[in-house]
Amino acid sequence: MDPLVRVNVEARVATIRLNDPPRNRITLPMATALHGAATEVTTRGDVRSVVLWGGERTFSAGGNVQVMSEQSPETMRPILAALGDAVSALEAVPKVVIAAIDGLCLGGGCEIALAADFRYAGKTARLGQPEIRFGIIPGAGATQRLQRLVGRSKAKELIYSGRWINAAEALSVGIVDHVVESGGAYPAALEAAVRYARAPAAEIAAAKAAIHAQDAGAAELLDVERDLLCGLFGTDDQRENMRAFLQK
Repeated sequence: MDPLVRVNVEARVATIRLNDPPRNRITLPMATALHGAATEVTTRGDVRSVVLWGGERTFSAGGNVQVMSEQSPETMRPILAALGDAVSALEAVPKVVIAAIDGLCLGGGCEIALAADFRYAGKTARLGQPEIRFGIIPGAGATQRLQRLVGRSKAKELIYSGRWINAAEALSVGIVDHVVESGGAYPAALEAAVRYARAPAAEIAAAKAAIHAQDAGAAELLDVERDLLCGLFGTDDQRENMRAFLQK
């Protein structure tokens, strides 16, 4: 059986490939595998930069609503903790990390992409945090990382509405850094990763650590986000909205 997350290294660039087609749904095993991949690329001396990729058609469509609809706060917490820890591990990789986004990049999938240093998107990519439509909120860092990229007001608008945005809008508000032809996100991200792989490793790691130093205390804020999300499971809105989605 193919692993849910593949790591391939070539010319000092690691590709972390989400590998549960067609949607790359976020599950506990997927999150655990992603954490392992982040640890691997962090510790491998032959890796100097990283590309996160979900394939030509979908980065990740987020969590499995069928599974989430059956969860309680107690049973959902381990899943959220695993995904949150995986995303934080990706953000902490002391090397340049670039997300290559084609197709859907939603919910937990978008939160994975937000952990990268840069995001390259194909023209037909769609990004968003649609959780509020299901009676919940993001729980793997979007409430914090999104506002750092786009500002508090825009982050509120995107999270409160739950709407999807196209690549052009994502570029205009600062969620993605480059928009390329459809299907071209991975080649473009890989080309950039190769350039970064030539840079001095210690200096990149030091610069990244210095830039991220402003996020001191972020772990506590992420815990608040996770606790608030867990508290929404089992509410009438969560059950009704997820049930309505599944019936469609």
